[in-house]
Amino acid sequence: MKDVWIVAIPFVFVLVLAAMSDWDHPPIDSTQKGFRGTGMVQVDNPRTEADLAERNQVWESYGRVEPGGPPAGEVYENVQVLGALSQDQFDHLMLSITTWVSPEEGCAYCHNEENLAADDVYTKIVSRRMIQMTQTINSEWDTHVGGAGVNCFTCHRGQHVPEYVWVEEDHQKETTGGFSARRNNQNLGVEVTGYSSLPYDALMRYLTKDDVEIRVAALAALPTTEGGESIQKTESTYSLMVHMSEGLGVNCTYCHNSRAFGDWEQSTPQRMTAWHGIEMVQNLNEEYLIPLQSALPENRLGPEGDAPKAMCTTCHQGIPKPMYGANALEDHPELGAPVQ
Repeated sequence: MKDVWIVAIPFVFVLVLAAMSDWDHPPIDSTQKGFRGTGMVQVDNPRTEADLAERNQVWESYGRVEPGGPPAGEVYENVQVLGALSQDQFDHLMLSITTWVSPEEGCAYCHNEENLAADDVYTKIVSRRMIQMTQTINSEWDTHVGGAGVNCFTCHRGQHVPEYVWVEEDHQKETTGGFSARRNNQNLGVEVTGYSSLPYDALMRYLTKDDVEIRVAALAALPTTEGGESIQKTESTYSLMVHMSEGLGVNCTYCHNSRAFGDWEQSTPQRMTAWHGIEMVQNLNEEYLIPLQSALPENRLGPEGDAPKAMCTTCHQGIPKPMYGANALEDHPELGAPVQ
């Protein structure tokens, strides 16, 4: 009997690990998305759908307000971005932003209540820049966000800081023992890589600067004089793809044809949308979020002193379309583009 228990211990251990992990046990729903025989299916866990729906409830809406009253810039002092809005539209948007970002503190989260025009509260400086960023997304990145657009709630969901942002982590400090013990930015289970051995610096490598080459198909273990790329750079690309897959709650075949991953002509339309999304996030991080470092207090910075940055999960939060495609501009068209 003792020998039976010894043999059974490994199997019990595996079962316990499976129960503790986020492994999706059957039954699982699958929907064919592409050609038969290519494995192009979307896999969904019906037990998580209710949780996703609960976490992606649309924002509280106060309806739409038509222009009314004089320009906000003539009524209030120091209105640098939204001064061309009518007073009614401006007040309506401020009320909505408060609900989306600081429902507990109200106006005091961004304003000095004794002098609303003052810029001595850092969150006012940040929110002003975030309004400009939102208008940029909706007016210049229609190739990714489409007609639905985004608003503050898309990322914030009632919180001061969006739940899904990222900062640079120096995991290398955790190793000792010289060159042979260095991780080389991989072999450490972290969420962004799906707890795989892939490089964990893919977000820093690929989502902080415009025009960074991501599409890499390495054929050699080391860089070559003919312009080849290393396998590690290819692995960094896969690391980014794992992040995108997790952030949108989809499989690789949501964008790619499994028989020819690199062939654009055999890919789904979503691949082009995702490509524009990568470019958009690069631009937002470089132009809007990274420069906010100087305006943020130390407790809002990462361990390496950098500002929080955006990634796919920031907006999508586990589903292919943020808020299931709800129109974020219906009640606030002024967030669609700067009002002249």
